Amino acid sequence: MNLKDLQNDWINEFPKPLIIAGPCSAESEAQMMETAQRLKESGAEVPVFRAGIWKPRTKPNGFEGVGVIGLNWLKKVKDEFGFKTATEVANAHHVYAALEADVDILWIGARSTVNPFTVQEIAVALKGTNKPVLVKNPVNPDLALWIGALERLLGQDVKNLGVIHRGFSSYQKTKYRNLPNWQIALDFKHQFPNIPMFVDPSHICGRRDLLSDVTQEAFNVGYEGAMIESHCNPDAAWSDAAQQITPEVLADMLGNLQIRNSDISGFDEEMGKHRALISDIDFQLIELLSNRMKISEKIGALKKENNIAIFQPDRWKVIAEYASARAEESGMDKDFIEKVFKAIHEESIEVQNNIMIDK
Repeated sequence: MNLKDLQNDWINEFPKPLIIAGPCSAESEAQMMETAQRLKESGAEVPVFRAGIWKPRTKPNGFEGVGVIGLNWLKKVKDEFGFKTATEVANAHHVYAALEADVDILWIGARSTVNPFTVQEIAVALKGTNKPVLVKNPVNPDLALWIGALERLLGQDVKNLGVIHRGFSSYQKTKYRNLPNWQIALDFKHQFPNIPMFVDPSHICGRRDLLSDVTQEAFNVGYEGAMIESHCNPDAAWSDAAQQITPEVLADMLGNLQIRNSDISGFDEEMGKHRALISDIDFQLIELLSNRMKISEKIGALKKENNIAIFQPDRWKVIAEYASARAEESGMDKDFIEKVFKAIHEESIEVQNNIMIDK
């Protein structure tokens, strides 16, 4: 069996979209119970309550979770309020403890996904479980590594799988805590449409004011659910305070989201016309880019002949400033245009470098 053969019927047991919510970290029994009670009373349709029991942190000496005792609080939430429960596991010890506590859904975090040895250890500990296991994307933008983690789980007969898009780390400072890099997630969804995909707007955004927009964007492209951090007192949270929201705010946010219909029947003719136009423009873009790279080859030959360095900072500055100005004039998003021109510039440098090293 391979990933494309999986049915993943487990998600049909839940309402769509499936919302998983709760605090970033379990801090105390009182905090867990209050958050769960308010989630229940808020009217938010949240069938699964999440909480971090073990918290892998970037630096030492920070709060790294309450440990096994928090599993008792999760069980109490389940017993008293009827939620299914979910938590992160990062090694075999976590897996055995979570399974013994009958946690309903487990997830593998981004820091674990990036390490095949860790994923293999977790997969072996989970061998044959019928509990759903969700895999967050690795911290670095590596689609093969993400897919590989799922293949390791399937290799241990773990078949109820899903993935969580939580964004990717970047050295660039942006409005996001982790860059969404939507295309990587959509590439995964294209390859494995049968594997449920959830968005984690809390970790993508790192701040409350962006959560609704990112969640809506995910639902616009057909994600099956979302994992959102909700805390009874977000500002006092022991971890990731800025990205958590109260249960009441969560209920309002969910109530305002639009769930899109994936069925386009009835719009086939009109949609077909628009797609034909896009295909024609895409063809023109490819032709233009091909012609541009041919000119880059000629420039590369001149640079090689005259022993000139490929990268010319002043020229790149002119291109970047021109692109920014044209973006404003045309009403295009400046960040998008900058990404496009950076990609074109990088390819142009690669073309010229190949000419330089060609004997």
